[in-house]
Amino acid sequence: MADDTAAPPEGPLARVRVHLGPELMLGPGKAELLEGIAATGSIAEAGRRMGMSYQRAWSLVQTLNAGFAEPLVERQRGGSGGGGAQLTATGEQALRIYRAIERDCQRAVDKRAAALAGLRGGG
Repeated sequence: MADDTAAPPEGPLARVRVHLGPELMLGPGKAELLEGIAATGSIAEAGRRMGMSYQRAWSLVQTLNAGFAEPLVERQRGGSGGGGAQLTATGEQALRIYRAIERDCQRAVDKRAAALAGLRGGG
C-alpha cells in the first residue's frame, strides 16, 4: 500500500474525525491503527506501536469491521506459522479516502489560519 502521509504542517494542524453514524467514527487513531496493521501484518504489533493493548486494538478493529458494508481488516488465526492481519481492499480504500479528507481539511486550515491567528491574544 502506498504511503499517502505527508510531513506535518509547520503551523496550525487539522485533526479530523469523521462521524459516519452514532457508533462509527474514523479519526487519526483508527487511521494510524489501520496503517500499522498494513505495515506490520499484525493487530497486536500495530497496537503495541501505538501504546495500546491488543484488546483495545482488536476492539477498534471490530468496531470498524462492523460499521462498514465489508470488513476493513481480515484476521488469520494463529497456527504453525502464526496468525496475522491485513487490510482488505475496502480497508485500503477507506484509509485512502480518510487521508484525502485530512489533506483537504489541512488545506482549508492553511488558507484561513492566518486570519484566525490574528485574533489571538499576546499571552
